[in-house]
Amino acid sequence: MSQWSQVQQLEIKFLEQVDQFYDDNFPMEIRHLLAQWIESQDWEAASNNEAMATILLQNLLIQVDEQLDRVSQEKNLLLIHNLKRIRKLLQGKYHGNPMHIAVIISNCLREERRILAAASMPVQGPLEKSLQNSVVSERQRNVEHKVSAIKNSAQMTDQDVKYLEDLQEEFDFRYKTIQSLEQSDKNSTLIKQEMLALQAMLNTLDYKRKEVLSKIGRVIHEIDMLMSNMLTEELLDWKRRQQIACIGGPLHGGLDQLQNCFTLLAESLFQVRRQLEKLDELLTRLTYDGDPIPVQRPQLLEKVNFLLYNLFRNSFVVERQPCMPTHPQRPMVLKTLIQFTVKLRLLIKLPELNYQIRVKATIDKNVSTVSNRRFVLCGTHVKAMNMDESANGSLSVEFRHLQPKEMKSSAGSKGNEGPHMVTEELHSISFETQVCLYGLTINLETSSLPVVMISNVSQLPNAWASIIWYNLSTNDPQNLSFFNNPPAATLSQLLEVLSWQFSSYVGRGLNSEQLSMLAEKLMGQQVSYNDYQLSWAKFCKEHLPGKSFTFWVWLEAILDLIKKHILPLWIDGYVMGFVSKEKERILLKDKTPGTFLLRFSESNLGGITFTWVDQLENGDVTFHSVEPYNKGRLSALPFADILRDYKVIMADNVPENPLKYLYPDIPKDTAFGKHYSCQPSEVSKPSDGGGKGYVPSVFIPVSKILHDSTEQHSPSDLLPMSPSVYAVLREHLSPTVIETAV
Repeated sequence: MSQWSQVQQLEIKFLEQVDQFYDDNFPMEIRHLLAQWIESQDWEAASNNEAMATILLQNLLIQVDEQLDRVSQEKNLLLIHNLKRIRKLLQGKYHGNPMHIAVIISNCLREERRILAAASMPVQGPLEKSLQNSVVSERQRNVEHKVSAIKNSAQMTDQDVKYLEDLQEEFDFRYKTIQSLEQSDKNSTLIKQEMLALQAMLNTLDYKRKEVLSKIGRVIHEIDMLMSNMLTEELLDWKRRQQIACIGGPLHGGLDQLQNCFTLLAESLFQVRRQLEKLDELLTRLTYDGDPIPVQRPQLLEKVNFLLYNLFRNSFVVERQPCMPTHPQRPMVLKTLIQFTVKLRLLIKLPELNYQIRVKATIDKNVSTVSNRRFVLCGTHVKAMNMDESANGSLSVEFRHLQPKEMKSSAGSKGNEGPHMVTEELHSISFETQVCLYGLTINLETSSLPVVMISNVSQLPNAWASIIWYNLSTNDPQNLSFFNNPPAATLSQLLEVLSWQFSSYVGRGLNSEQLSMLAEKLMGQQVSYNDYQLSWAKFCKEHLPGKSFTFWVWLEAILDLIKKHILPLWIDGYVMGFVSKEKERILLKDKTPGTFLLRFSESNLGGITFTWVDQLENGDVTFHSVEPYNKGRLSALPFADILRDYKVIMADNVPENPLKYLYPDIPKDTAFGKHYSCQPSEVSKPSDGGGKGYVPSVFIPVSKILHDSTEQHSPSDLLPMSPSVYAVLREHLSPTVIETAV
């Protein structure tokens, strides 16, 4: 079943999450129509390879054309129209930047896998529950309702101001008419009646002026209350969701809704400002004793300007945090002299601002960090915000060619901090601009979440651990001295984030049993871990008992192993992975001989092994574990082929494959058959001779097991067999079973 077919079978709450990340950048219609083709392409590799991305984009457009031909024959007018529009959009948007669509599709596929993994989990973790709080959703709806009501109130006040203007013009005309009469005419009865009518009109004008000012005051108060309470909370919640998404959590949405609210409020405030300007204009033409305009208008205008300043300052946000394109799952870790991207958005979308706001990027502006290391940004660090580059027309700017460069210290050399000191240093990338609109000049500043600067890719794992710990532990966007005294983290939340590392990076999260094993490894004992507090040192700095590496280095090596060598097996759920030796034996002891499971090595970094259960002639149960396979061996032989072809030579020199059933009872070929490479070809006999007179050799994973041995066995795989050993195998195996799987 394709991944997209699995997605379509999810519950509605998960489908709503899927809906959030499909838009005009990558329309869902294309995902649906080209599901199998899309899933068969390597979009992640293309996201870092422009030539490959160009070819994939061309092939994507060809696939869309083929779909167009098909629906044209079916005369599906609506689908024809949509596909033509989508094709034009894709070609226009990505023709000059094909790697961008590769990044987008790769992210969408990865997020689908994360949601599928979350849907298969029995319970949500505490962090994800907090992000989906029903109270938060209710507040979002209330904000949108109140913003709409404020916009309507401001428009209604416009009508009141227009009525006031018309009334004053009539008064002005009638008053000037009387003033133009001769003095003798002013004493007539009709004129006296007109004067009484004018006095009544003046009273009405005074009442309407007070009424308009009162309505303007109420609109300003409602905006003030909304900005101070619910809108501020919404923005803070969005920023927190962004933090969580950056460390592998659910993709954050809601920025378009916030943009709509900010824009409507800005439009309402500018509308109120124009109303106050109109009142000032009316004041210059008519005033009187007790006129409320000169008393109330200055205060109201000052309040409007104050709210506009605050609204604009809060609307300047980092839409996408700094990230190296080469490591899309590791945002906020930046390597010196390597380009990174970052995207800014102004949530107030006004046409007058298009291409009028120039944003400048700097690093560590007016900030003292925990070391003497200092950096500058190279590349294009000043760009104009515009509405043309974003699919949804938002007012944004994306810096794509920034590079951090470390400055030499005053002594002429770089700092000598240790590896942990470097990866615990936090830096800030700041952005500043100025908005000039309708006589207002507003200076805007914002900053990225703290970033870690590395000079060597070997520092990336520990740097990423720092990013995880920071964003898990605090919602403070600028605590650059955080690691001077890092707080402990709740283990239940940390385990949830660790599961996210697997779902976001290798497409499948961890189940409760796997998380329990990690909890035991971190705590050293099996107790309830819901309220357990784990220190930063225990997570990333202290070595595991009896080992030469930390917990995080061990886990990161496993992630790398999965990603590069056993990804399909992991996504299918056939790698139990995190299970202790003791638990392994409990699971296998009552199973059919030949039942095996796959687990990650606890003693070797980035190693995977398999253990199978066997039965001796006396009925006793025995267990055999092969020496862990690391990336060196797996680079030569695919792991699925190793499982297929693995042989043991027993005491009587009869080779056989002991692996029959994947735990609990899945036939081995049923589980791994689709991942086998092509069947091995015929292998020439040793007597046939080889090229240039050499006897041909063959690679095959083999172990020798003695019945009285209980030690872990080392496979002699990847070593050339001697002709004598090979001849023994040929006596018992057909040539098609023996593979040269290199």
